[in-house]
Amino acid sequence: MNITVEARHMESPGSVREYVESKMAKLERLYDNIQTLHVILDLEADHTVVEIVATAVRKSTFVATHRGPDMHAAVDQCLHKVEEQIRRHKDKVRDRQGPPHSETMALPPAETDEE
Repeated sequence: MNITVEARHMESPGSVREYVESKMAKLERLYDNIQTLHVILDLEADHTVVEIVATAVRKSTFVATHRGPDMHAAVDQCLHKVEEQIRRHKDKVRDRQGPPHSETMALPPAETDEE
């Protein structure tokens, strides 16, 4: 997974860059098909804006933006938004595949009420 951290309208301290990279490593555990992560840290007036663009295989793209006064909190909230998008995507793919073959073969025969 390739992680790119970009700072706009500010100089990003090394501690923030390390914090972002350590948090983004969690996404690889959640979904191993992520190829690139592009994190944009921006400073607008008195708010910080964090945007995460995650690109996965088969042209799946997950984008989240959060605006807040604290950089670390904005990174955490934005990461939470991306995690939710990835979870919904994984659920959708899993539901589309149907039940596992072992579950369909292990179903007991239907009982009928004959009295």
